[in-house]
Amino acid sequence: MQELTHYINGEHVKGTSGRFSDVFNPATGEVQAKCPLASVEEMEQAVAAAQAAQPKWGATNPQRRARVMMKFVDLLNRDMDKLAETLSREHGKTFPDAKGDIQRGLEVVEYCIGAPQMLKGEFTDSAGPGIDMYSMRQPLGVTAGITPFNFPAMIPMWMFAPALACGNAFILKPSERDPSVPLMLAELMEEAGLPKGLLQVVNGDKVAVDAILYNDVIQSIGFVGSTPIAEYIYGTGCSQGKRVQCFGGAKNHMIVMPDADMDQAADALIGAGYGAAGERCMAISVAVPVGDETADRLIEKLVPRIEKLKVGPYTAGDDVDYGPVVTAAAKEKILGLVQSGIDQGAELVVDGRDFNLQGYEDGFFIGPHLFDRVTPDMDIYQQEIFGPVLSTVRAGSYEEALKLAMDHEMGNGTAIFTRDGDAARDFANRINIGMVGINVPIPVPLAYHTFGGWKKSVFGDLNQHGPDAFKFYTRSKTITSRWPSGIKDGGEFNFKAMD
Repeated sequence: MQELTHYINGEHVKGTSGRFSDVFNPATGEVQAKCPLASVEEMEQAVAAAQAAQPKWGATNPQRRARVMMKFVDLLNRDMDKLAETLSREHGKTFPDAKGDIQRGLEVVEYCIGAPQMLKGEFTDSAGPGIDMYSMRQPLGVTAGITPFNFPAMIPMWMFAPALACGNAFILKPSERDPSVPLMLAELMEEAGLPKGLLQVVNGDKVAVDAILYNDVIQSIGFVGSTPIAEYIYGTGCSQGKRVQCFGGAKNHMIVMPDADMDQAADALIGAGYGAAGERCMAISVAVPVGDETADRLIEKLVPRIEKLKVGPYTAGDDVDYGPVVTAAAKEKILGLVQSGIDQGAELVVDGRDFNLQGYEDGFFIGPHLFDRVTPDMDIYQQEIFGPVLSTVRAGSYEEALKLAMDHEMGNGTAIFTRDGDAARDFANRINIGMVGINVPIPVPLAYHTFGGWKKSVFGDLNQHGPDAFKFYTRSKTITSRWPSGIKDGGEFNFKAMD
């Protein structure tokens, strides 16, 4: 069985803590590798290497740093299939989904090629008599990121690409469930010309997380995961004087107005609700049709589409709509929430509990589920399920539908499907959620905008990627400059005045 490593100072380093975590093949249920769980000492080793390497990198001009990103993009495209195959094997998502994971990370790297433009300061000539003022953005030093299992390529790149482009060193603590792709990305960054020690990958659990939180050298932390852990990391990191941005859970609503194109809305819900087995923080997990007639029409359109969904291993290629969930524990939690929905009175319209895939009986597959007549007090509405389960909450009016989304404690993403421009504009202006789609079911911004939610979906005041990333990974400094004049009244330069 393969024993994975850490990546410290440009070398694959075996774990020395004696603690390991199983890495499964979600399609078969088999353990395919052992992931080392770092000790505090191993994290400190990585921090020391990053601290030693960062000053020279921070002093390298931004254009040269951008060239490394350019080369990295080429290497990502070269190894796309290899990375996607590894990602699918450890995560379970289909091959096209895996390539999409890598592609959305690659787009942020492409944006970071523009680092010289993003890092320019401002200048004011003659702010006072003989006084000039200017500002500059400088790197923080050693930074860190803690990333989730559901996007093992994209989210690490969302963090380390801007951090490195700004002149920082970066320590990545990826999910121990699918750690191989982050290790491969670190190798590719150094092949692209990144000096050793600037991108470390340290695998681990809470021990490694706490080692990051309490290390005095690390200046900033990025996190994506569940809301309870986001709250913990944000509170602890801030108390240690670090700059922290944490992105938590989601419960994304899609409002379907009576005038919506129902085929378009149903197709959107299939992709947004069941794609990647629902393991996305931007998945639509709540459909909110306005009016019983709208709800009945939507359910009528959804059921045959859901029943045609193909669930299987990534090796089946394009014939599969989604794959297994990541672990047996995740499957158990999802099915437990499905049972709670039944127990609390929701109507299970499509039941995927008995799904069984011949030859993959031990895999972590779950059939698609569709609930109707869900109410806001039910667990399946309150909690993030993170599985192929779509809940339908019927609203009597647009205002009631709007209130549902606004009252939920999560505020990551939302969408409205309508032909009415006035309703869409009102929704976009009033909704208290960070990312909004209008006839777009998964409104993930492109790399040159920023990604981030509101309410308990985010902790911190700066979002991921886009311009906010360059603010998060740098400090601004403002200089007020005055030089004594060496010019006489007659215009002759007086060198003695400058002595």
